[in-house]
Amino acid sequence: MFESARFKLTGWYLLIIMLISIAFSVAIYGVLSNELTRVERVQRLRRERLLPLGLQPNIFRQPVIDPELINESKNRLRSILILINLGILATSGILGYFLAGRTLKPIKKMVDEQSRFITDASHELRTPLTSLKSEIEVNLRDKNLNLPNAKKLLMSNLEEVNNLQYLSDNLIKLAQYQKNNGNIFEEVDLLEILEEAVKKVINLAKNKKIIVKNNIRNIKLLGDKQSLIELFVILLDNAIKYSPQGKNVIVTSEKIDGYILIKVKDQGVGISKEDIAHIFDRFYRSDKSRTKEGISGYGLGLSIAKQIIDEHKGLIKVESEINKGSIFSIQLPVKY
Repeated sequence: MFESARFKLTGWYLLIIMLISIAFSVAIYGVLSNELTRVERVQRLRRERLLPLGLQPNIFRQPVIDPELINESKNRLRSILILINLGILATSGILGYFLAGRTLKPIKKMVDEQSRFITDASHELRTPLTSLKSEIEVNLRDKNLNLPNAKKLLMSNLEEVNNLQYLSDNLIKLAQYQKNNGNIFEEVDLLEILEEAVKKVINLAKNKKIIVKNNIRNIKLLGDKQSLIELFVILLDNAIKYSPQGKNVIVTSEKIDGYILIKVKDQGVGISKEDIAHIFDRFYRSDKSRTKEGISGYGLGLSIAKQIIDEHKGLIKVESEINKGSIFSIQLPVKY
């Protein structure tokens, strides 16, 4: 599809360039041709005025221009302009094809990204929907279905519905952050943001007897408060989920050259080097140590976190070692 569009766009480039080139060539040929004709006519008239007086043109050093020479000059001019236009056609074709590729490259990337997004989302939605359908069909065929079994079915269905809602909510969040609507940032307190994020994950931490140590300094930032809370909820939630019971999750901060460096450190299962390169991709989930923990998810959290950080002109990197834990380092501009 894009190769065909590239050729069409190249064709339009060539058409526009050649129309301009031919128009200029016709104008140049017309002007120069008329100028040669005028010079030849002027010389002829001067000669005609001198001859009745018995004077020769060479007395006044007036050169005589041969009409055949004028025609030959016009033919040569026409040939030169044709060759120039052929050269422009060939050069424009090559450059037009190259520029068409450069023009379509971001469009192709966007379309490929959308296609991959639709494919991944469809795949993720198919799993809970298939589970729902299968459970309902099996129980509808069961002639001995009683009230307790029906309640179990509804509870199982409710769990799948919750999974679908969680997935759809995250897809909406991801789409909103990817729009990059140019939010107007305001001054916010980093400590307040972390406290709000900790409140949202505290129950999960308590269930696993994990202590979240908030060692954040009270630093001012320029940013969107809600999206920054969402960022740290995602990072803390991941740290808690992938940490064994009774471990600690530590959050620290420090100022460095106009930026604040925030680190979220856990003592969890860690991430392999192969997976680190992909953990911010949509729907990416490691099939190794992290999934052995039996933790459900759709691989959207870190992708959303990356979008939030990009929106705030920040950076994120990960250091990790299997069975020893991970450190997520976030660098954000500081408001002094």
